[in-house]
Amino acid sequence: MEQNNGSAVTGFLLLGFAGQHRSWQILFTAFLIIYMATLVGNIGMILLIKTDPALHTPMYFFLQHLAFVDLCYTSAITPKMLKNFIGTKQSISFTGCILQLLVYGTFATSDCFILASMAVDRYVAICKPLHYPVIMSQRLCIQLLLGSYLMGSLNASVNVSLTFSLDFCKSNAINHFFCDVPPILALSCSRIDFNVMVLTVFVGFNLMSTVSVVIFSYIWILTAILRMSSAAGRRKAFSTCASHLTAVTIFYGTLSYMYLHRCTPESQEQEKVASVFYGIIIPMLNPLIYSLRNQDVIQALKKVGKKRL
Repeated sequence: MEQNNGSAVTGFLLLGFAGQHRSWQILFTAFLIIYMATLVGNIGMILLIKTDPALHTPMYFFLQHLAFVDLCYTSAITPKMLKNFIGTKQSISFTGCILQLLVYGTFATSDCFILASMAVDRYVAICKPLHYPVIMSQRLCIQLLLGSYLMGSLNASVNVSLTFSLDFCKSNAINHFFCDVPPILALSCSRIDFNVMVLTVFVGFNLMSTVSVVIFSYIWILTAILRMSSAAGRRKAFSTCASHLTAVTIFYGTLSYMYLHRCTPESQEQEKVASVFYGIIIPMLNPLIYSLRNQDVIQALKKVGKKRL
């Protein structure tokens, strides 16, 4: 690789995990199974929501797109990682690295805002049930969704353009299993203070704004539930929020660790593990979380089963 500036770079080497060459068969098999389960679960969720009229509600409108963005951002990194396990060269082209980071950043960020939109939907459903059909109109749902994709595109395009405009004159080996901003910045011989500041601002804003929406929504939801006189009503309200709250806790907890902790050489392997959980395992878990404890989805699955019998 030429190492004069960013435009001369032709490719990067993805180092992957420590010791992956000794246990590549196990890692390849495990991640392949996880990826196949992710494809089946999320595609199945999308098709189920599309085909069952009972699931044509705002909640499942957002859930359908959550499954879509999960598919997109995990597919941006997992197939390349699987290929590198069995290939002789763990390399990625300069253009491929840009595209991978652009797709991953766009849909991973959109995931944050879709989860926040789902929190708003649950707030309106529980705290303002009589006005729910009016407030959560199709127009508002589409606006929230487009805003989620817009924020994802803005975040990814700004950080990607700033990152790949730098000069790269150090090693071309990215200490990660996919192209992500922090390990790429470590390869630059340019001043990266501005890039780090922009990344921190964007990640901080995305996390704080969406987490704030989720927290305040659930404060009002909890208040409304505690005021309910019926125990059955409280259980039903809790059950409608449990899946979303579980997904939100796992998602934001992992994402916060990945981007907001202090990066040290000792923490890099831990960050890779967090990235695996966030980028590969969570997209597999979401369909399970939203189906195992969701009566509407269970009933829809039963209908599909009966039609096939």
